[in-house]
Amino acid sequence: MNSFGLTELQAWYVVQCDGDWEHTYGVKIETLDNPGWMLRVDLAETELAGRAFDRVEVERSEQDWIHAWVERKVFDSAGGPANLSELIAIFGAFANSAPRGW
Repeated sequence: MNSFGLTELQAWYVVQCDGDWEHTYGVKIETLDNPGWMLRVDLAETELAGRAFDRVEVERSEQDWIHAWVERKVFDSAGGPANLSELIAIFGAFANSAPRGW
């Protein structure tokens, strides 16, 4: 599997920016208070909008967990304090499952 990290997430974002999309939609990375990370990617008006995504739930430990889902044209994910790169990789696997228009 090709690795998808921060550089690839940035490249995906740049392709979406068309002068309109970025004014309404975007990518958000935030911290959680439990502690952990949240990655939210707007899919509206992208090739991923409406694409099927199987919910991911992995509970390895109290500090090592991930959840990812798509709802209302938004890819949402959350994970433990050391799982941000895994959240980005899960989004990447989803993005790479689409025809390579981005």
